[in-house]
Amino acid sequence: MVDEQLQEQQPESGGNKARKEIFEWVKALAIAALLVWIIRWFLFAPFAVDGPSMQPNFHTGERLIVNKILYEMREPKRGEVVVFHVPQENRDFIKRVIALPGDTVRVEGDEVFVNDEKQDEPYLKQAIAEAQAKGELWNQTGPNFPNELVTEGTVPADSFLAMGDNRSNSEDSRRIGYIPYDQLIGRADVIFWPLNDIQIIKHG
Repeated sequence: MVDEQLQEQQPESGGNKARKEIFEWVKALAIAALLVWIIRWFLFAPFAVDGPSMQPNFHTGERLIVNKILYEMREPKRGEVVVFHVPQENRDFIKRVIALPGDTVRVEGDEVFVNDEKQDEPYLKQAIAEAQAKGELWNQTGPNFPNELVTEGTVPADSFLAMGDNRSNSEDSRRIGYIPYDQLIGRADVIFWPLNDIQIIKHG
């Protein structure tokens, strides 16, 4: 009886303890990897800005966090900065939502009208003012809308109209047409790189 009690109190061997610790580490890493995978594919995703189409508000090399779950719960809103896939280009674009299903849209120079109401675009006020102070338009060379490429000025169901902030240098709905909701990836919510530019993105 005493021998049995002594055997029960004997500590684990070093080998068994090491194996248990390794197993716990492997399990923890597997759980962490699964969480990262879930977050990456279902909740959030990184996106790198490439090109001048969203200047002056976003610049090449900036890296953003895109909220992928938001539009599973609601539709986009005017003024939101979104990332969507363009099949004909086989790549993802970042643009700003300008109009929603049923809206009628006109773009005349630097003025954007939605349902015949001129839109206040605070994210472009300074850029437009600086261009006009030089006797120029911010949308100096970009197309108006509707145009010969996109002749219909009413946004169809389950779609939106998107434009880049750099109206003179943006491949957007004025050229490629309306964007179906099922091509939406998510809303750009955070700039996380460069580190000195970390900020929450303001929409509208």
